[in-house]
Amino acid sequence: MQGNKTVIDLLNAQLTLELTSMDQYLAHSKMYEDWGISALHHKLSHEYEEELDHAKKLIERILFLEGVPDTASRKKIHVGQSVEQMLANDLNAEKEVAAHLKKVITECEKAQDYVTREILQTLLDDTEMDHIYWLEQHLNMIKLMGLQNYIQSQMKQHHE
Repeated sequence: MQGNKTVIDLLNAQLTLELTSMDQYLAHSKMYEDWGISALHHKLSHEYEEELDHAKKLIERILFLEGVPDTASRKKIHVGQSVEQMLANDLNAEKEVAAHLKKVITECEKAQDYVTREILQTLLDDTEMDHIYWLEQHLNMIKLMGLQNYIQSQMKQHHE
């Protein structure tokens, strides 16, 4: 099905953001693993998998709309040097993803591409309700309990 070129271009831009987030989560996950902070390692590994799933959904939709998925492009990733900086960088990346998703959703409505809008709405719900909420919660935990206590609380693997 021939899709709207603007929508396809915006989907590719969204794909770039999702793949960039995926790369950043991978780097941070491996850093947490190296530091022995297993709960954060497992959470970020999960986030990596979710970003990969988002990317797959976008690729499938781009192909359905007869576009060519751009799986090579990335924005600059921001690898933190401390736990707090890593969480803050991930939050900034997710906020950028959410803002762009809203832009693409608006364009889908203009193009009357309601199926793509629905797919993107699911990604937005996941981005806002899972990723952003979790990151804000954990940054707040650092403020409430202090960095050292927070890190200690993340040393053991938690199953969420």
